[in-house]
Amino acid sequence: MSSSEKPPFILVDGSSYLFRAFHGMPPLTNSKGQDTGAIYGVINMLKSLIKQYQPTHIGVVFDAKGKTFRDDIYPEYKANRPPMPEELRSQIAPLHEIIRAMGLPIIIEEGVEADDVIGTLARQASEQGIDTLISTGDKDMAQLVNEHVTLINTMTNQLMDVEGVKDKFGIPPELIIDFLALKGDKVDNIPGVPGVGDKSAQGLLNGIGGIDAIYENLDKIAELSFRGAKTLGKKMAEYEEQARLSYQLATIDINLELDYSPTSLAPTPSNDDALATLFSEYEFKRWYAEVTSGQVATALESAGSQSEDAPTDSEPQNSESIETQYTTVLDEETFEHWLALIQEAPLVAFDTETTSLDYMEAELVGVSVSAEPGVAAYIPVAHDYPGAPEQLNRDWVLDKLKPWLESAEHKKVGQHLKYDKNVLANYGITLQGIAFDTMLESYVLNSTASRHDMDSLAQNYLGVRTVHFEEIAGKGAKQLTFNQIELDKAAHYAAEDADITLRLHQALWPKLQNETSLVSILSDIEVPLASVLARMEQRGVLIDSQQLLQQSQQLANRIIELEKEVHDMAGETFNLGSTKQLQQILFEKLELPIIKKTPKGAPSTSEEVLQELALDYPLPKLIMEYRGLTKLKSTYTDKLPKMMNHRTGRVHTSYHQAVAATGRLSSTDPNLQNIPIRTEEGRRVRKAFIAREGYQIVAADYSQIELRIMAHLSGDKGLLDAFAHGKDIHRATAAEVFNVAEADVTDNQRRSAKAINFGLIYGMSAFGLAKQLNVSRQEAQEYMNLYFARYPGVLSYMDTTREFAKEHGYVETVFGRRLYLPDIKASNGARRKGAERAAINAPMQGTAADIIKMAMLQVDDWIQKSQSDDVIMIMQVHDELVFEIKRDAIDDNVAQINAIMEQAATLNVPLKVEAGKGENWEEAH
Repeated sequence: MSSSEKPPFILVDGSSYLFRAFHGMPPLTNSKGQDTGAIYGVINMLKSLIKQYQPTHIGVVFDAKGKTFRDDIYPEYKANRPPMPEELRSQIAPLHEIIRAMGLPIIIEEGVEADDVIGTLARQASEQGIDTLISTGDKDMAQLVNEHVTLINTMTNQLMDVEGVKDKFGIPPELIIDFLALKGDKVDNIPGVPGVGDKSAQGLLNGIGGIDAIYENLDKIAELSFRGAKTLGKKMAEYEEQARLSYQLATIDINLELDYSPTSLAPTPSNDDALATLFSEYEFKRWYAEVTSGQVATALESAGSQSEDAPTDSEPQNSESIETQYTTVLDEETFEHWLALIQEAPLVAFDTETTSLDYMEAELVGVSVSAEPGVAAYIPVAHDYPGAPEQLNRDWVLDKLKPWLESAEHKKVGQHLKYDKNVLANYGITLQGIAFDTMLESYVLNSTASRHDMDSLAQNYLGVRTVHFEEIAGKGAKQLTFNQIELDKAAHYAAEDADITLRLHQALWPKLQNETSLVSILSDIEVPLASVLARMEQRGVLIDSQQLLQQSQQLANRIIELEKEVHDMAGETFNLGSTKQLQQILFEKLELPIIKKTPKGAPSTSEEVLQELALDYPLPKLIMEYRGLTKLKSTYTDKLPKMMNHRTGRVHTSYHQAVAATGRLSSTDPNLQNIPIRTEEGRRVRKAFIAREGYQIVAADYSQIELRIMAHLSGDKGLLDAFAHGKDIHRATAAEVFNVAEADVTDNQRRSAKAINFGLIYGMSAFGLAKQLNVSRQEAQEYMNLYFARYPGVLSYMDTTREFAKEHGYVETVFGRRLYLPDIKASNGARRKGAERAAINAPMQGTAADIIKMAMLQVDDWIQKSQSDDVIMIMQVHDELVFEIKRDAIDDNVAQINAIMEQAATLNVPLKVEAGKGENWEEAH
């Protein structure tokens, strides 16, 4: 069944939808603090499904409360599942109300599971020759698939027919029950046969047959070729009763007596008055507008998707309202036509297709352009699969496009254009005229409402489901690179990229224009910064690979020693990488106190837990050291030498502008932000970051920038005075809190003041501060009370910020960047408190991010205008910029860098930069 076919009958596994929406959506709440994320997710998936298939008959099936017949057979059935969170339970009744108001038949049968109802209805439909589509994420449903029954995973839009079941499970649908019975199911607590996994279950079923055949031929198991077959027969015999019980538990009952049938489950006209009331109460603004404007006549006429958190000043376009005209450019005449068109257009969406996500290795396969919604062209230049049609020469195309690509007057919009800029740089082209970037537009509009990739944005803001790359290229090891994809598929995908980019800009830009500060953040910071980051990425950073390889060997030796020490201390050998084995050693054998539990109720072995245990017990301390060194070795000392580019001899990271919610940059491949600096081994990694011959490394770091921003935001006179007079802020705070002269502050008092200063800007509670200082909670609270008495402006700032966040749903940086806080009114206390802490910290962290970005822009501008090779900016890490500077030009250039960074923004306190130099990054600190 293709996605374009319209099955007359759809069965929706509502319970599967519910849990997937709850865990897959960001935790949304309305202004009253009611949780709405699961409701939104389920309704959104239903709308999309109905829009795509337009069924004549449909049933939405949910599990009923209480036990089922399976609990009577096996009381431990589903015993592993944690109780339903209250924030999910509270959404079930309103969700059912909305589905009923939409006119969709909703089914809840006592004493059985939703699976059994779906199975029975699917069986009835099959017997009548009715094609049925079951929408679920539950793998157990594969047993229902036949020539008339297909599954669809609505989260991924993947269909699974009979062949699909064979591809996924290695067996046909009629053996799925046996498969589940043999291997068991941890989620449902179906025991299965111990030691039987996917491979051995497949081997048994394909080699002998189902459960009955297996138990009639136990002696034949040893003849099978899979690993462990020779000894499995004995185990199968030992656990026959358990296997047959598991078969019962895994079997979906397809013979229920129901008061309805597939042909009776027809949707009815929606109750728009009820929907309007419900959408208003739960603050689904766009859906409310659709209902009240008369756009929704029946349940089957409304579809689309947009994050309800995101500002919704304009309606998303309907994907079917724009007829697309995509052209594949294969001759010079057509190319010249499109070249003339983009040269005349005021704004053009531009995109590249390449062979790799690694911008340093990527080869250009084609480019796409769009100057009008729905109209786009793809210019292929390097599809080289057997039988590929003749294409225009890549060098000729780039030569023709270069004047337009390098023209600052010809305005371009793209999705993550920094990548395209880097790819074109490999061909000697400097992409200019970048006016907009849809990834950055979405990020600046609301950094937390959505992922900022094109597929997500198209769904959220346009109601369009784009062609996903995996659909044309495949997945995993067999995934094709773009040059290997057939041109007809590739051309539509590439042209759609450009078309959707243009349409996204037209949807996002008007929303941003309503807020002057957001326009400034986008146009004055984020978009120009992309070009600065591209230059840094292209230059890369030099590393001493020999030093890293030596360190790797030393780490390997120490890791072996640590493993032996841990085993000696534990009294037995075990796998240190196994959470389960570690839990058994720490909490069962050694009976260490359980500090915290996982969501599934098991004792946690997280870093935070081990840190607390390490204060009193030696084994957790050794395990922490083992984990730290193992991670350092695998992530940096082993990996960095392999990441050196063969052309440049340097390591080229990727900086990400649209990941961290607060506006901070992040980096990957390698992640420069996470190299540990508190351990000697971590600092040794930084020693491997070196300068080229004749240059030194210079690191320029903002001093205590977030505390300075706290002083500015709070307006507290004591903090402002301390910074204005260049005091040691921690010593000044200690003097105030402990009521002593600054000259008399002890090291311990300063250390405590430092913990208070930094703890408060991260929203730390008295409990957290007590752990940090190793004092009682009461003593920590007294410290905080003294702090707020001395710095009342800070307390006032925190109170007003929390209130602002609750009223508006967001907080702002000094420069107007917004951070939305969907949990600020959550009914769940922990989530609400977390949002309140974020409300305090985000303006400081976000303002610091804005300042370092503005500094980068101004420093880069100075470097570009100097047209000198004396200084290059090579890294940005947290509040620090790292440079390679010529040895004989360091002093003057460092003075200039300091001046630019300190004047990058104006606050009510002075910004201070500390710069150091050295042969490597560590020495420069």
